Amino acid sequence: MSSAFVKSRLKAARDALGKKQYETARDAASQVLDYEPDNYNAHVFLGLAYLELGHHDKSEQFYRRAIGLKPDQVLAWQGMSRLYEKQEKWDAVAGAQEEALRIFSASGDATKAAETLQKLIETRRQHGSRKQIITVLSYLLPDSPFYDALSTLPPPDHTNPNSTTTFATQEAIHESLPVMEEIMTLTEQEEETFMKVEFDKRRTRLGAPPPDILRNEIGLEVWRTSKLPLVYQEVLNHPKTSDELRRSVEARMIRYKQQIFHALPLSDPDKNTVGIQLAELVNGIVAIGVRNQLAWSIFLEGLDKETVYECGLDLLRRYMQVFPDTNLAQLLRSYFMYMGIPNDENIDEEADETPNVAPKPVSTDGDPLNAIMDAFGSQQDSILATRVVAEVYLQESDYLSVIHVAESGLELVKKHERNTGRKLGNVRKAFNVALATALVHSYPPKHHQRARQLLDDVLKRDPDHVDALLAYGYILQRAEKWEEAKGVFSKATTRLPPDIPKYVRAREECAWCLSRIRIAEGVKALKDVLKDLEEEEFTLDRARCLWRIGMACWDLGGSFREEAYANFIRSLRCDPEYAPSYTSLGVYYSEFAVPPDPTRASKCFQKAFELNPTEVEAARRLADGFANEREWDLVEVVARRTIEGEGVLDLGIGEEGGVVAGRYLPANAWAWKALGVVELSRGNYAQSIEALQIALRADEEDQVCWLRLGEAYSKAGRYAAALKALVRAKELNPDDWLCTYLIGEVQRQTGKFGEALDSYNSVLQKQSDEIGVLMSLALTELALARQEWSSGFFARAERTFASTITTCLSTVQASSGYGSIAWKVIGDALLGLSQATTFVDQELIRDVFVKITSVVQHATSKRIAHVFTLSPIRGGLPLTGSYALQAAVASYDYRITVGSTDDTVMGSALYDLGLALHTWSKEEKAADRESASEVAASLLKEALYKDPDDPTYWTALAITYFLDRPKISQHAYVKALELDPKASSINNTVAWTQLGLLYLYYNDVALAYEALSKAHILDPDCSVAWVGLALVTARKGDDDHAHALLEHAVGLSPFAPAATMEFAARLFPPMPPQGKARLPPREELLPAFAALNLYVKQRQDDPRALHLLGLICERHGGLEQGAEWIFRAITLLEIAYEETEDSLIERQFTIAHTNLARLKVGLRDYTGALESFEIALGLLPERVAADRECEPGIALLRVQVLFGSGLAHFKLGDFQSAMTRFQAALDATVDNHILRCHVTVFLARCMWAIGTDELRESAKALLLDSITVDPEDLMSISTLAGMGILTEDDSLVDAALSEIQSLPIERRQELDPCGDVTYLLIQHHLGLADIGQAIRMAQKVLHIEPSNLRIRRDLASLTLKQGNSATTQAILAVESAVRSLEEAKETLALACIADDGREGRALSYAQKAIMLDPGNVQNWKTLAYVRTRNGGL
Repeated sequence: MSSAFVKSRLKAARDALGKKQYETARDAASQVLDYEPDNYNAHVFLGLAYLELGHHDKSEQFYRRAIGLKPDQVLAWQGMSRLYEKQEKWDAVAGAQEEALRIFSASGDATKAAETLQKLIETRRQHGSRKQIITVLSYLLPDSPFYDALSTLPPPDHTNPNSTTTFATQEAIHESLPVMEEIMTLTEQEEETFMKVEFDKRRTRLGAPPPDILRNEIGLEVWRTSKLPLVYQEVLNHPKTSDELRRSVEARMIRYKQQIFHALPLSDPDKNTVGIQLAELVNGIVAIGVRNQLAWSIFLEGLDKETVYECGLDLLRRYMQVFPDTNLAQLLRSYFMYMGIPNDENIDEEADETPNVAPKPVSTDGDPLNAIMDAFGSQQDSILATRVVAEVYLQESDYLSVIHVAESGLELVKKHERNTGRKLGNVRKAFNVALATALVHSYPPKHHQRARQLLDDVLKRDPDHVDALLAYGYILQRAEKWEEAKGVFSKATTRLPPDIPKYVRAREECAWCLSRIRIAEGVKALKDVLKDLEEEEFTLDRARCLWRIGMACWDLGGSFREEAYANFIRSLRCDPEYAPSYTSLGVYYSEFAVPPDPTRASKCFQKAFELNPTEVEAARRLADGFANEREWDLVEVVARRTIEGEGVLDLGIGEEGGVVAGRYLPANAWAWKALGVVELSRGNYAQSIEALQIALRADEEDQVCWLRLGEAYSKAGRYAAALKALVRAKELNPDDWLCTYLIGEVQRQTGKFGEALDSYNSVLQKQSDEIGVLMSLALTELALARQEWSSGFFARAERTFASTITTCLSTVQASSGYGSIAWKVIGDALLGLSQATTFVDQELIRDVFVKITSVVQHATSKRIAHVFTLSPIRGGLPLTGSYALQAAVASYDYRITVGSTDDTVMGSALYDLGLALHTWSKEEKAADRESASEVAASLLKEALYKDPDDPTYWTALAITYFLDRPKISQHAYVKALELDPKASSINNTVAWTQLGLLYLYYNDVALAYEALSKAHILDPDCSVAWVGLALVTARKGDDDHAHALLEHAVGLSPFAPAATMEFAARLFPPMPPQGKARLPPREELLPAFAALNLYVKQRQDDPRALHLLGLICERHGGLEQGAEWIFRAITLLEIAYEETEDSLIERQFTIAHTNLARLKVGLRDYTGALESFEIALGLLPERVAADRECEPGIALLRVQVLFGSGLAHFKLGDFQSAMTRFQAALDATVDNHILRCHVTVFLARCMWAIGTDELRESAKALLLDSITVDPEDLMSISTLAGMGILTEDDSLVDAALSEIQSLPIERRQELDPCGDVTYLLIQHHLGLADIGQAIRMAQKVLHIEPSNLRIRRDLASLTLKQGNSATTQAILAVESAVRSLEEAKETLALACIADDGREGRALSYAQKAIMLDPGNVQNWKTLAYVRTRNGGL
């Protein structure tokens, strides 16, 4: 029953599938599996049902179960193919189809197998790779496992291809050649693609080999396993292969063999085998004349023959016949025409021999040489073509081209030997001989060393090589080794047949060498040679031989020189373009003719030089003649052509790729020297240096050449090299004053002004009338004076400026030609002197001014006469910088009078005058200042008309309009920057700086910052730019950064007025109010003191600087010096106030008197202090209006004056007046609590000092009232405690101390940064004999403020009193590496006492303390104590 049931269910499933009832089929098949789980058909039906229902996973599951049950049944595989096709899994589809193909093939069902294979091929064609297509196509070939079944198919019926479903397979089986061709093509494409992809992938790796090696490596990976050789062989062996296909496949096989042959390394054993196979293929093709260009190319390139003739002319004719249209055939055909070789391929074998005809017959078909060159353009990788071209160039005597082509040919030979492993010795020798021959004749003897190396190698292998012997003979001939050269040429003649031109040339050279040894015999031998040169084709050779006969006769001298002249003439008749004969004729006309005929000689030399620039003798004589006539342009032309004739420009020749002029030893040093001098005169310094260096290589003792080289170096800005060259020139000729002068110029340019002055003075000792040296001396003195002034050596600068003026006046007296520049230098020197307020050496300066005024006093021009007049010198008054400025204006004006009218010179003079007049105008009164400023601007405009492209003039014009016309000023600055784009120029920096200050002056901070930043980037040493940046930064509120910028500006130059004043003013802080931060250490003010001290030495008329310097001296404890500076400031302010009556100057005068009075109090000059206080008090208003902005400052100043006056009265013992002043000050301090506390305390002290009980009680009450108002008034509290201690009023002391101790210690430190209260508390505990409590108090304070040196010193003193020296030393930390200078000053003296003397450090501590602070008396006492304790050491 179960069997029937299964059959019925299977039938039902099959019917349902046929009706596309897939669910019914699924159910029926599933029922079958319930009874027979291994039923194959049920699994197949379920797979198909699920496939149609879209359940692909289940479908694949059942198909695979079916395959597992019966793998040799095809239904399941066909279903799997359909499943994968729907899923587009094409590799799986192909796999299933291959399994079906295997089953059909095994069962012998050829039709089904063919149909399946067709589907498989189609699948791979549409969705497979090239490699997969090749695989499935190979199933159609005889070695396929399916071929036996497929071969049973009948032959295809081409008349009815649709009669069967397997026509394609039938056709492929019975006609396999197309399949093989397709496999061959696909395989080639696959390998080519793989190699390209791999190359692109590997070439970017680190350490990748060069491209050629990488391609070979990848190629070997492919070619070693490639099946292409078998495919090629099968195609070739196929009976139906056509001749055309056979040739194509053979070409492919040759290319394949060549690739693998070249890629295999030389050590690989397969390389020889592959080479033999390739040679057999190539030789066979060439032998039967098959048209395969690659094979012919391989064959011809591999011929190891020394000459083209030896390659076989018939072979070359056959190539031209087989490939008539190729470029190589065209090249060979043209070569045959050029050499006169018949192109007829039927010529007999005798044509293979070298024809004894002229090398270049006339062609009727065009120029064969041009045809050869045209064809060679695409054949430069061919050894044969390169050999042909090298030979042709050698025939043409184009030696440079021979060198390039021969070197290229040697590279091709090297590459061929590397690829094939086979040596081309004869070919290499041919190229070497051609290269050596060209090197011998190319600019001899430039390349003779290299040529000799090549020839030595050739002659070592082939001693009888004629061309090598001839080239070697020429080298010996050039070296004047006549005997050796004669032997070489004689040997060559024995190796040559006597009927060729080369034999005659060898005899001629041999005879020429003999004439250099034995003249008479040589002449006879040359005449014998001349007999063989009678034919018309030897015109050049005959001319050369006649010239040589003439030269030999010339050497014989006497009457033979007329014979020489006749031979020179005959030579030119043979060849009118033979240059050496013209040279010899020129020598004859200039030296031997009677009378000498320089005109004809010059014409002969010119003709010789025109024909051949290597005629050095003609060139040198020609250049000498042009130089005598001062025709420098023609001298340059001759020198350059002579240099070109040396071959300097033949780049690309040489072992390292070219001859560089810097490595070249010249044959004609005179030409290089002349060229260097010409280039120097034209300002081409680099070219001049190069030419002179090359000239020196030929003669290192040429003093003039060293001198000019040094001059060129100097003008090019290479001063170190210039100095070395000039020193060498001076060593060669110590008496050359020009060399000393140029050394001085270099020293001046490098800033060594002292050494430059010594050099100039040494020249003037020998050449006192050299005006140029005097002017250089003056310019150097001017530069030295400016340097001394900027360095702060003002007295030296003053003397040097005076010396500059004296030198210029001497120059003017000696020669009027230097008047303009001399008066400019005088004006510049006077302008430098105008920076000083007074002069150190009045007599020297007066003498100089008298000399100047004697010339310019009454020479004021109309340009400035209405606004300027030079004042006369007054005998009783000291001279100042103002008069120097007047003299500078007059000197610049006088310069215009005596100077040139040239626009450039006039523009410079007007610029100097305008700028000086503008500077002078700033010192005049308002009306005169405006007029003078307008004239200065007009002068600068006139200068701009003369030279509108000078940016300096625009900058000067902008300065004159800085205050009055800001828009014009800005435009002028911008114009100056446009005209001077060089960022490194000084004017560029000045323009950016001034433009930034202009923006800052008119409150455009952003633009000011950009301009000043640009300026300081261009020139980091420009102090004005740094000052401007500091002002901008301060305007932005960043005072710390501004201070750092100013400090840097002051450090750039020891004398920078703007930077100095601003820096000192910002570094000097105002007195801090009580309860705020303490004053900075004295050391921080030292830079400001140093800068201001230098500043006031030259700006003694600046009351602001004097006043500030006095205050700084006060901070440093120099009260006397400070009082002196402030008194001088008061004197200047008083004079200024009398002239202007300016309220601001009055305020400054009052403040100065207040400060002077305070310093006099410190100096105990109380009477003088009262005088100053009274003056200040008299200038201050008694009542202050609250609505005036400046009144708060006046009120504070009045309180200070009253307070100081009271203090002075107090010190003089006038307590009543003191109390009056203090009370007045107290009444005026209603709004200033801190100042009120100070006045209250001093009023209380004054009342206490009077001594009456009533006033003392009143003093206590006054202090108590102040404490009531401000419980944190520590000054009043500490004063009250002091009064209690003096009166032994314990209750008062306790009350005061309780107020102090009630404050937190941190708050106490904040209110009392100087530690006065702490000191009082410590002293109080010590008074109570409670030293322990005093120590604890000090420890608490030190814990809060560890950096407080005073507390540390007090604590150390207390521990020392206890006898604890170790603790004292630990607190002082004398040996600490991080101790500051201030800390060392404060603690070393105490450390001396704390040292017990056992380690011997006390004495060194005491000495170090004195070294750090020698003005401290306590340190000297400490040293005395230590020495006494140590036993008087």
